[in-house]
Amino acid sequence: MADYAVIIDKSKCNPRACGDYLCMKVCPRNKAGDECIIKGPNNKVAVNEDLCIGCRVCAHKCPFGVIKIANLPKELKKSPVHQYGKNMFRLYTLPIPKQSQVIGLVGSNGIGKTTAINILSGSLKPNLGDWSKEATNKDIINFFHGSEVQNFFEDNFSGRIKFAYKPQYIEVIPEQWKGIVRELLKKVDESGKLDEIARLLELNNILDRKLNQISGGELQRVAIATVLLKNANVYLFDEPSSYLDIRQRLRTAKVIRGLSNTNNSTFVVEHDLIMLDYMTDLVHIFYGQKGCYGITSFPYSSREGINTYLTGFLNKENIKFRPEEIKFRVIEPMIDIKRGVLVEWPDLTKEFPDFKLKINQGSLYSGEVIGVVGPNGIGKTTFARMLAGEVKPTKGEAELKIKISYKPQYIKPTQPRLVRDLLYNFKNFEEYKHNFRHLDLEPLLDLDLAELSGGELQRVSIVACLLQNAGLYLFDEPSAHLDVEQRLNVAKAITEVVKSRGASAIVIDHDLMFLDYLSERLLVFIGEPSVNGESFGPLRMRDGMNLFLKDLDITFRRDEKSHRPRANKTGSMLDREQKEKGEYYYAS
Repeated sequence: MADYAVIIDKSKCNPRACGDYLCMKVCPRNKAGDECIIKGPNNKVAVNEDLCIGCRVCAHKCPFGVIKIANLPKELKKSPVHQYGKNMFRLYTLPIPKQSQVIGLVGSNGIGKTTAINILSGSLKPNLGDWSKEATNKDIINFFHGSEVQNFFEDNFSGRIKFAYKPQYIEVIPEQWKGIVRELLKKVDESGKLDEIARLLELNNILDRKLNQISGGELQRVAIATVLLKNANVYLFDEPSSYLDIRQRLRTAKVIRGLSNTNNSTFVVEHDLIMLDYMTDLVHIFYGQKGCYGITSFPYSSREGINTYLTGFLNKENIKFRPEEIKFRVIEPMIDIKRGVLVEWPDLTKEFPDFKLKINQGSLYSGEVIGVVGPNGIGKTTFARMLAGEVKPTKGEAELKIKISYKPQYIKPTQPRLVRDLLYNFKNFEEYKHNFRHLDLEPLLDLDLAELSGGELQRVSIVACLLQNAGLYLFDEPSAHLDVEQRLNVAKAITEVVKSRGASAIVIDHDLMFLDYLSERLLVFIGEPSVNGESFGPLRMRDGMNLFLKDLDITFRRDEKSHRPRANKTGSMLDREQKEKGEYYYAS
């Protein structure tokens, strides 16, 4: 087996624009008369990996980044579990199913987590690296001979396993089911626990509404309920936290965590590390090179696995998969009053027919990033839109005497445009390019905005927002669709640009670890969702988190090794002790 993988992104291949197959002309093997790089289907290039020597000349010369040559770990001796096609992504090794365990899968986007889930759920049959034909059941069992995965596939092929799967993209559910929520849940209810699950996931208020009339967060909880109501042997959840606020995330995590009390196996793909930590027993780390290949690590305990992921070094495999360790602050940042107040807003009120929002006056310092927390439907986005001038207050004047750059919650390209044209339209893009060095923008430059995935569009929109010459930057849910590393890299980019310009930033998000990583102070929204909301602060991080978490009746501690925030189990000794002291959030 070769020590490298060749990956071709055919969507970027443009032979006319590169000078008529430039890669074929510069390839040393082609020059020697071999057919290493050839014209494939639709006149796109293809590479014969058996002839490729891994010199990377073609990859360096291609102006569109079509060809990637990725080194494989020397210890990797087996063929891929699955390869999508010639010169396409391949996954090596699978996570190990365990009875009565909730198993977390963590890693970058495009590294193979969803592929692994699809294989385990039976929706994708592994081809064992040979995409030209379908592998037989016997081939697959022999491939995993002697491992716990062998037993899993034997049980699966013999019909002894029943799956329940919540996919990553839930937007298609209303297209597949046109009825009301209650009817859908009744149809899938095999456990007789509809009333209990509806209560635990807070679905009672929407049971008699049509699926196409509920919000993204409500749809996510309905999708999770359809899985929990089935009598299955293996439960699989792909990104269950999307669209949920922190309270809903932890309630959902608690329900999924309850599956460990059964004899079933449960797999969860999740980028919110607080939620992942709260609900899992074991964690597999996916590493490799995104878009090229992925490898599944040995299982770790949840705490050890998440801390290992943050360090970027796998002890059991002796492999370093990230150059830098991700570190969290130990001591709460202090606001330097010498920086001076840059932004102030007065008392504001916004009244809707069925919702009232009260914003108490507040201010921001120069170079400061503040986080905004609160449940869904409490007025956070309305507050941002009032400051941005998109919503007029009922009482008070929201017009700030400062230029504002606003990245909204929902992003949709309005017209065809290349990413390159959008970003290079800003004259300061080259000046600030180093601040975005970890956001992986280069492969996106020659794509149209409409072609981007949710995470790609999110990163481009964040950068476009930061390139505006503004005094105040508003970000509404910038972590959505991003993996763990992308979230923390976005946090670094926001902090670096804001501080270098002496500007201010307001970041609304539901990922508390993300907010903990970048925020100096906190603006807290309290109230009854969809009825009334009120803002408090900005407050010091400890005070703000204590106010917010007390309202949710949740306590947090810091991990002794990584210093990351961890949610305490409700009713645990630490939970009781912290509540008695009034310390819901440890900032040091």
